Amino acid sequence: MERKRAKILVIDDTKTNIEVLEGILSSEYDVFVALDGKKGLVLTEKVKPDLILLDVMMPEMDGYETLRQMNEKKLVENTPVLFLTAKADSKSEQIGLDLGAVDYITKPFHPNLVQLRIKNQLEFKQQRDHLQELVEEKTLDLRKTLKVMLTSLGALAEYRDPETGAHIKRTQVLVQMLAETLREHPRFKAAIPNNEYIDYYATAAPLHDIGKVGIPDEILRKPARLNDEEWAIMSTHAQKGYDVLVNATHELKDHPLVKICADIILNHHERFDGTGYPNKLKGDDIPVGARLMSVADVYDALVSKRPYKEAFPHEVAVEEILKGKGTQFDPDVVDAFMSLESKLPEIYDHFKENP
Repeated sequence: MERKRAKILVIDDTKTNIEVLEGILSSEYDVFVALDGKKGLVLTEKVKPDLILLDVMMPEMDGYETLRQMNEKKLVENTPVLFLTAKADSKSEQIGLDLGAVDYITKPFHPNLVQLRIKNQLEFKQQRDHLQELVEEKTLDLRKTLKVMLTSLGALAEYRDPETGAHIKRTQVLVQMLAETLREHPRFKAAIPNNEYIDYYATAAPLHDIGKVGIPDEILRKPARLNDEEWAIMSTHAQKGYDVLVNATHELKDHPLVKICADIILNHHERFDGTGYPNKLKGDDIPVGARLMSVADVYDALVSKRPYKEAFPHEVAVEEILKGKGTQFDPDVVDAFMSLESKLPEIYDHFKENP
């Protein structure tokens, strides 16, 4: 397989210099040319060169200003820039190196020296790019492993209560839909900055009731409403689940996915007015994931049949969510829910057809 030729962009206002450099480089590299800094900026964005040779002394926009603008536009984050100059004083070199240039080539050009310096910089770039690819690959592997582990942990709840299994799948879909809807909302942009975080919330949602594995069967599966004593025991599931997750993921506690999981597990029964449990958090003190989960959790519980109640119609469940706006639920999350509610009956029918 033929090796791909590297692309070199030469930015120099002197045609003689360009002709010399093309003569030195064109046999090994694809050479692109710009006669001033402005055209150099345009070509850098268009060509995406592997290396840039940038003249210092140019009219209108000198090499230093050109590189400053390249940095501002983030055009050369991984691209080595070598300055071309007749000024070999240390002060000039310091300015260029501070701007991010990797080397200087002085005029008049010595062909062997130009070729060697470019070869060294391209080899170093290739090694650095390969290292970055390895880091990204390992990071992706870690993310996949963590996701599988957390998904498996969430599945534990299904073994104790089959209804819980269907519940966590439905609420996962609703949490994802809410996160997608609120991504651009000013109050939520910091907590949902990109699609990766939407996936984090969707991955975390099935773990919200993991603490129920620690609840006795006679309470968890009771075919009637719980009494006060039983309810007190049931309400410990949020703290129990949080403790399980923290112990299982201690070495990864700073990973954003783990943190979102922990926030949802511990806080999905907190209320916006501060009367929830286990810590009576209020308003924005309740993590975003838990606020999304709270709405999804209650809606699903309302429209689902339980041993102690029949399923409520979708319209009745929606009215109940609206009643909780600003008290039980974050008002903006309720608004997001209302923008989605018409789609939910069809989604729930899909789950009935594909349990």
